[in-house]
Amino acid sequence: MPPPSWEWAWPGGIWPAVSDHRSVSLPLSDGAEEFLSWLAVEKGRSRNTLMAYRRDIAVWERWAVERGIDPTRVPTETIERHLSELRKEGRNPASMARTTTALRGLFRFLASEGAIDADPTADVRSPRIPRRLPKALEEGQVLTLLDSVSGTEPTDLRDRALLELLYGTGARISEVVGLSLVDLQGDDGLLRVFGKGAKERLVPLGGPAHLAIDRWLSPSGRPLLAPDRWKRRSDEEAVFINMRGTRLSRQGAWAIVTHHAERVGLGAVTSPHVLRHSCASHMLAHGADIRVVQELLGHVSIATTQIYTKLSQEHLRASYERAHPRATAPQLK
Repeated sequence: MPPPSWEWAWPGGIWPAVSDHRSVSLPLSDGAEEFLSWLAVEKGRSRNTLMAYRRDIAVWERWAVERGIDPTRVPTETIERHLSELRKEGRNPASMARTTTALRGLFRFLASEGAIDADPTADVRSPRIPRRLPKALEEGQVLTLLDSVSGTEPTDLRDRALLELLYGTGARISEVVGLSLVDLQGDDGLLRVFGKGAKERLVPLGGPAHLAIDRWLSPSGRPLLAPDRWKRRSDEEAVFINMRGTRLSRQGAWAIVTHHAERVGLGAVTSPHVLRHSCASHMLAHGADIRVVQELLGHVSIATTQIYTKLSQEHLRASYERAHPRATAPQLK
């Protein structure tokens, strides 16, 4: 019996044996590859997003192929069955929501391109994800962390600049390690960062962060880690580099943050994202307009920024109860 018409999309028409569904090397159907290329080129999705979508779609296509189903031409019930099985395997709501989004995006794309007659995921709903309040350090804890990095070695200057920048600007870790020297130029005190979807925004660079960056870029900092010959132009242009003279990776920057946090006893509660949360929470606690914080963090929706207002309200209430002599109810006699 000849193979189904859709099997040609995989080399040899045979799905490779893979024991780990999280593999990102699995080949996908032509339509899925076109979808991911469209997300990268037209939508500017990040590498991490594309890898996550590739994993989710690979699991779906393998699941369908193993059951003799064309993964691009299925009814809604088949997709819901696949999602139901993933839930039974123990997938958490966030993972299920991402998988659903990936499949909905794929079939919507295929329908818009005329590859399929109708989108079978039109009525498939994403699971609700419980909105959790972000963690934030106390202001004193942040200062303890920052002041703990006070050495004069090149790596000390780099690490202090990295921490000051993460807290001072509220930038994402990927945005900070993606900075190039040209993004620091200018006397307006603004830093250019590229956020999700390659969207550019300008954020203020506070005094301590500015000073830490200047020290890192001085002759006693970054130049001492620079190699005699750069491997890549992107390394030469990078603000933050590692001891090998290449652009500091997201994982490398994460390790730096956790290393210094552990030294001051904050390792269990500190990460680059916690510093971002702390920046937003502390600004709101000191009276910053929520729209300003939204612009600073690069949130598309104000609803995302509003998560931090509850943290500020809780901080306000706690401060009031500690400081006001009439804050607590009198005891009945």
